[in-house]
Amino acid sequence: MYSKILILRFPKTEIKKPLVCTLAREYDLIFNILNAGILPRKEGYMVLELSGTRKNFKEGLQYLKSQGVDVQNASQEVKRDESVCIQCGACTAVCPTGALAIQRPEMAVTFDQTQCSVCELCVPACPPRAMRVRPTRQSFF
Repeated sequence: MYSKILILRFPKTEIKKPLVCTLAREYDLIFNILNAGILPRKEGYMVLELSGTRKNFKEGLQYLKSQGVDVQNASQEVKRDESVCIQCGACTAVCPTGALAIQRPEMAVTFDQTQCSVCELCVPACPPRAMRVRPTRQSFF
């Protein structure tokens, strides 16, 4: 399962179309609306978490863009839930920046947030799902 938080901006010509419903129906994507608004006779915006297979996700984004929707990634960061982490080290094998590493001799997994590039490779690699992507700010507009 692939998931991202996106900011969608709808042109005034598209605000009455059921574009997000089409993502669910035609592309089998799951959405969670975090924030939304329609400005009369102007544009609409929506912040949503969109989830599905990578293939469907990519096709769904292409559909939105073909409809004139501006799609942007929301500011996000990777967080580790220490209470869930079992210190297995699986995440360290896929981390390209070294933000996740094994501290020796303790064999403890360390996470340096400042080195993280938010590539999200650690999220599916983590067996207990301790790695998660979170928005860095709650108020988008």
